[in-house]
Amino acid sequence: MPPKAEWNTAALIAADKRYVWHPFTPMGEWCAPDHEPLVLVRGKGALLWDSKERQYIDGNSSIWTNIHGHNHPHINAAIARQLELVAHTSFLGFTNPAAVRLAEAIVGLFPARTLTRVFFSDDGSTGIEAALRIVEQFWRLRGSSRAQFIAFRDGYHGDTAGAAALGARAMFGGEGGEWRPPVQQIGSLAELTALPTAAVKQIAAVVIEPLVQGAAGMKLWPKGTLAALRAWTKGRGILLIVDEVLTGFGRTGTMFACDQESVFPDLMVLGKGLSGGYLPIALTLLSEEVFEPFSAGSSRERTFFYGHSYTGNSLACAAALASLELFSREPVLELLETKIAFLQAQAVKLRQMPWIQDVRQCGFILAIELSTPGPASIDACALAQAVCLEARRHGLLTRPIRNNIILMPPFCITKEQLRQSVTALRAAILRVCESRPEAAFV
Repeated sequence: MPPKAEWNTAALIAADKRYVWHPFTPMGEWCAPDHEPLVLVRGKGALLWDSKERQYIDGNSSIWTNIHGHNHPHINAAIARQLELVAHTSFLGFTNPAAVRLAEAIVGLFPARTLTRVFFSDDGSTGIEAALRIVEQFWRLRGSSRAQFIAFRDGYHGDTAGAAALGARAMFGGEGGEWRPPVQQIGSLAELTALPTAAVKQIAAVVIEPLVQGAAGMKLWPKGTLAALRAWTKGRGILLIVDEVLTGFGRTGTMFACDQESVFPDLMVLGKGLSGGYLPIALTLLSEEVFEPFSAGSSRERTFFYGHSYTGNSLACAAALASLELFSREPVLELLETKIAFLQAQAVKLRQMPWIQDVRQCGFILAIELSTPGPASIDACALAQAVCLEARRHGLLTRPIRNNIILMPPFCITKEQLRQSVTALRAAILRVCESRPEAAFV
């Protein structure tokens, strides 16, 4: 158990409201005098404690990143060993053992001649940014005019495109200047296959979140979508980018979501659970075919002008290696299979509630979509937010996505803690939706 400490909660909250700007947070509400933020100070397994020693189940894996639990001794020890050596060195023109070993270990998870190269970055957004830029330069180096990217409506792949398009690449001699990817959004595979031949010939790559669209509210793809998309792109010489930032490392029940439809894309982006939820790191994996134009000579035009100061960070790589080792040292996926089934059985208690429009599950991901029976003036998104706040009183931390409440705990959670989580959600939904004071939701 991590050591307890004395915290001045009032002083911390006052300083936070005075100096800090939180992402995806309405700061007017956050800084209101009557709002008391939780100050999270320690964790163990699937549990977190705040500065007042209140205990909570981490119901969203600390924004979908933590897989083995907080304060895991194996990952802690790996970071401590690396810290005795060096915390960070430049990856521009240098390398380090932790990054090399991580790249080798990740490539070893895939069949030979599929995904063979690894580009390091800091988070899922920058991993996707790297993938888009790699694809753009790949086709340019091959003398092709393909430049169009296809993305699926409601998909989410990160927030960095604006910052990356400010023109920094031109400063170092890379071609392309203020490049912004030309993107066409489509709603379905049928819409993609209906594109005219002339448009198809201009497609550089298709990007997809496999099996489930995360930030869309955990919307599930029809079974076979990914395999059909891979067949379609391969038959037309189009690259496929798979965004496994959310789904990678067991979250859907298999090591990668692609495994469930036996798909090997041209590029795959990994993040979030990669380091076990410890440190920021992302990887963009690519095939040898995609890498080949960049290695066919030493000219500046074949250099990939993209990267960050903390690329290949040794501490993050050490954490990621330790997290991967746990999959081979312990029966992580086998134990997870029984918990996925248990969660499915527990979700029946939610499906029967009148305020629930839908309950969707993909592996160890559960989405509860709220409806708003009664007055049309009730905002379902505010309703979901109120339910999550109420769930704290029952010892569960999670966040909504619009009118969807997400339960996505660490894999180490016990069945009893899973039962407690669903019970907390049910109690919170009953309390909030039965009273439904309109003024609170509009």
